[in-house]
Amino acid sequence: MILDRRQLNHGLFAGLAASALSPLGAFAQAKFPTRAITMVVPLPAGGTADILARLGAEQLRSLGQSVVVENRAGGAGGLVGTEYVFHSKPDGYTILTAPQLTYSIQNVINPAIKIDLSRLVPVSILAYYPAILVVRGDMPVNNVQEFIDYAKKNPGKLNCGSQGNGQIGHLALEQFKQMTGTDIVHVPFRGSAPGIVALTGGQIDFMFDLLPATRQLIETKKLKVLAVCSKEPLKVLPGVPTMSETLPGFVADTWMGVSAPPGTPNEIAQTLSKAIRDGLRAPELQKKIAAMDVEPRGTTPEEMAESIRESAERWIPVIKKGKLIIK
Repeated sequence: MILDRRQLNHGLFAGLAASALSPLGAFAQAKFPTRAITMVVPLPAGGTADILARLGAEQLRSLGQSVVVENRAGGAGGLVGTEYVFHSKPDGYTILTAPQLTYSIQNVINPAIKIDLSRLVPVSILAYYPAILVVRGDMPVNNVQEFIDYAKKNPGKLNCGSQGNGQIGHLALEQFKQMTGTDIVHVPFRGSAPGIVALTGGQIDFMFDLLPATRQLIETKKLKVLAVCSKEPLKVLPGVPTMSETLPGFVADTWMGVSAPPGTPNEIAQTLSKAIRDGLRAPELQKKIAAMDVEPRGTTPEEMAESIRESAERWIPVIKKGKLIIK
C-alpha cells in the first residue's frame, strides 16, 4: 500500500523522532560498551558500501572494544541482514550499516516486508555520494538537453540499466521519465557491476550509477558522464554540470548510514554516533574516504533522521506515480 502525505508525516516516521530520542529507561547501563560490537552489512563484501562500513567500524573501536563487521547479504534490498539487526537485542551491541533507501522507502516499494523499518534507531551517516548520468561512449550526445532530445526522438528504443528494482538507479530513471515525458526501457541487474559490463558492451545505453564504480571507465572514454545528480557540482568531476541545471529539482543520491535495533536507548545511539563523528574528523581518514569518490559525513542521530525524512519525501511520490511496487 502506498502511503499518502498525511500518512507519511504521521505514520511512517512517527517512530523516527521517538526512537532517536527515546529515554534510557530499562536499558540503562553504567558503561557502554563493555564487550564486542557487531556491525552487520546487508550487502556482499568488497564493494564501496562494505568498505565504508569497515571504516566506520574502525572509529567505533575508539570506545575500547573490538568491532566485528559481518556481511549478511540476501533478499531484496539486503533484507536478510536488515531483519537480523531489527530483531536483535536493543543494547547497542548489534548495529546495521545500510544504504539510504533501506531506511526511507523499502516498506513502501516492497509491501512484502513485514517489519517497520522506520523503527530502526538512527545513529550516523558515514558518507554521501550522488548518482551520475553515464551513457555509452559512442552515443551522439554531449549534454543533458541533447540526451533528452535524443530520447524523445527514439521512444521505447533506449535501454537504461540499474542496480536492481527499487535501487537508486531505478528511482532516478523513473524520476527522469516523469520529468521529461520520455519512453525508456528499464533493465534491472543484480548490482552495478553487471550493469556497467552491459553498458560498456553496448547491450544497454545508459545508467544512473555511482562514481566509485565508473570513474576509470569515464577517464578512459569508454563511458561519457553527462551530469551529476547532486544539488551542487562535484569537485572530483570539474566542469560536469548538475542534472538540476537542465531539470530543476532533479536530485538522486545515496548515503551509507548506521542504525540500531528498535528500542535502543538514545544514550547508546549518541555514544555510537559521537565515536563515529569524532573519528571521521581525522584528516587522514577524510582523505581516505574522499579517495573513494564519496563525501565523508558523520552526522548526529537527529540529522540522520532528517535525511531519512527528506529521502522519503523525494522518492515516495515518484514510486506512487510510477507504480514501482516490487511483487
